[in-house]
Amino acid sequence: SVSTAARPFGYFYAPDPSSQQVCSVGGNVAENSGGAHCLKYGFTTTHVLGREAVLPDGELVRLGGRTLDTPGYDLPGIFVGAEGTLGIITEVTVKLYPVQEAMSAAVCAFDSIDGCTRTVIQTIQAGVPVARCEIVCERSIDAINKYKKTNYRVAPTLFFEFHGTQASVIEQAETVQEIARENGGMDFQWATKPEERNLLWEGRHHAYFACLQTRPGARALSTDVCVPISRLAECVHETMEDVKSYVVPVPMVGHVGDGNFHLIFLIDPQKPEELELAKTLNKRLVRRALSMEGTCTGEHGVGMGKQGSMQEELGEAVDLMRDIKRLFDPENLMNPGKVVPL
Repeated sequence: SVSTAARPFGYFYAPDPSSQQVCSVGGNVAENSGGAHCLKYGFTTTHVLGREAVLPDGELVRLGGRTLDTPGYDLPGIFVGAEGTLGIITEVTVKLYPVQEAMSAAVCAFDSIDGCTRTVIQTIQAGVPVARCEIVCERSIDAINKYKKTNYRVAPTLFFEFHGTQASVIEQAETVQEIARENGGMDFQWATKPEERNLLWEGRHHAYFACLQTRPGARALSTDVCVPISRLAECVHETMEDVKSYVVPVPMVGHVGDGNFHLIFLIDPQKPEELELAKTLNKRLVRRALSMEGTCTGEHGVGMGKQGSMQEELGEAVDLMRDIKRLFDPENLMNPGKVVPL
């Protein structure tokens, strides 16, 4: 990953996508993907300064450079999030950050999901500069304990990370601890040493694979809506009530600090009716997010599955995207049928 390569020089790549072990930098840019650090540092688009791309006619173009701004239209930015429909990205110049003087991590269990989401909202509204804030429901925590032999309290849980000076990371952790306590927080643990921080965060990193093990042989359908932070508690509460109608319990995790959360529908591949039910529940989730001024995809992209949802969200702007696609790729060679099919 970029962060691994930069670490010996004292820098890190802030977006730090969660799937960086198996995906390319070009793919991260094409998806405008991100990870847990996006809460503080922003998504990929804010960290890509320049890129080299091959257009559908074979022309090699360089867009942007090493400065923070470029003249004219934002052509460099148009390739970020285009999902490979305008050309092939062959080189990327990204912005790096120096490794922080101090970092601390914290984990806190709650007596309810609502307590988690209220804590997140109040933390953000209080202006605490949290670097990472992740939510893991009690079903996921139970799966993690069984999968990794950990001993987290089986309850809805928030994972935090704070960056700054030695004094500021302590102050941030203490502030969040007080907010959490007022919302039913229990067992608040925090650490500053790297090995202790990694131990606190270990469960979150393995949540997806742990959940898969709860239903051997199942496939996972993951959702990824995002809502304004002020509507987070409402959206999560309504969603978790809605998915109680699914055939098995539905785990939930997410980069919840920016309003982004994921459901993991565990589907028996031999039972197509389970897939259809999961899709129906996901459509309801997307419409719920849109009704709250959210978005149909927080980070996973549009591809083919969310074209209708994007049309519902953006309306006539999709026609403008289609015009841009025709301009760059009149023969429809680049990822035909994806994002805005011609």
